[in-house]
Amino acid sequence: MHFVIMGCGRVGATMATQLDRKGHSVAVIDQSSEAFRRLPAEFQGRKVKGLGFDRDALEQAGIDEAYAFAAVSNGDNSNIVAARVARETFGVEHVVARIYDARRADVYERLGIPTVATVRQTADQMMRRLLPGGTAREVEDPSGTVTLAQPDVCEDWVGTAVGVLEERLGLRVAWISRGSAAVVPTSQTLLQEHDRIHVAAPTERLSSIQRALSRPWPQEA
Repeated sequence: MHFVIMGCGRVGATMATQLDRKGHSVAVIDQSSEAFRRLPAEFQGRKVKGLGFDRDALEQAGIDEAYAFAAVSNGDNSNIVAARVARETFGVEHVVARIYDARRADVYERLGIPTVATVRQTADQMMRRLLPGGTAREVEDPSGTVTLAQPDVCEDWVGTAVGVLEERLGLRVAWISRGSAAVVPTSQTLLQEHDRIHVAAPTERLSSIQRALSRPWPQEA
């Protein structure tokens, strides 16, 4: 898979390095060629000098073939503009933006751009949202036994009723992010393409729940 990262600061360089070492194709965009010094000498990905929302720079970075795009520069406006260009102009489905002003996060989420706020801005959090099969943990109760999370869902689950999902996997769907809207589902609500579900589940079962959601549910004979 090919990933495009805008911003080669500490977080961007860490993400690019991890993806490169995992064998993925990676391109990093930054305005300053000096920023690329943060990448290790053995880095095999592309280094593109330019603006992350500039069409030429994005095309040089291979945005047309990108599985995912991450905007992690040091500017909120630049990050959200770049994320929207990647999503709306080039049709990249998996897009995430870092944001410093957490008060803007809800606005960007309504635009369909998942964000990671500065207080949670780690390469690990970004990677969980970027890679397939990742689970972004949103809230954990003080005891650590229950977590509200946003798991990645295989497209084969589209059309499944929320009630069926809850019964089979032992979780509760708190709400569904659908485009620029949020939906509080009933048991009869059907999952749609591009839905992002927010589930409450036992923390110890998150990994098994994510594995189940990452693959088609076995069909009954």
